[in-house]
Amino acid sequence: MSDSAPSREEIGGLRVLAHPLRLRLLSLLTGQAYSAAEAARALGQSQANVSYHLRRLHAAGLVDAVGEVTVRGGTAKRYRHDPESGDRLGEGSAEEYAVLAAALADELRRRTVQRDTGVRGEMTDAEVWVAPEAWEEIRQRAVDLGTEIHARALPPGTEGAVRVSATLMLFAMRATDGDPAPGA
Repeated sequence: MSDSAPSREEIGGLRVLAHPLRLRLLSLLTGQAYSAAEAARALGQSQANVSYHLRRLHAAGLVDAVGEVTVRGGTAKRYRHDPESGDRLGEGSAEEYAVLAAALADELRRRTVQRDTGVRGEMTDAEVWVAPEAWEEIRQRAVDLGTEIHARALPPGTEGAVRVSATLMLFAMRATDGDPAPGA
């Protein structure tokens, strides 16, 4: 981890996550450390493109330089995603969340095409009202689930491992004039 947390201006808020390649890089770098060249090969991207996005993620404090690899007589940094680093981004504006949601939707469409229909999956969607204590309990369970799936991530291509997609975004919504009246 870096010695000091980057400022919100350095991070660019939640927008730093709002690029499909950055989302893919974070997923890839959860299971194993990669150099830009290794990540580029794994994702079928150019090294220059991956290097650019890795620099943005590193500046935001979302990936850490965790070692080096020798490449043609030189050295290249290897990076690893720290799933807990997202807390450094703080809360974003509604606009930042909308931009992030669009990037997540694009990434979910890409992944869904690769869904293995022979393996059971799960899906839920809800826009509901819950008691404040229930919301806090559910939100914490989502944090715990995210922590667990990242902690159990294996290097990509690990024999016998199941390749999975997990996208979960929970947030409280503002009441609007169009909401039903209590008890209606």
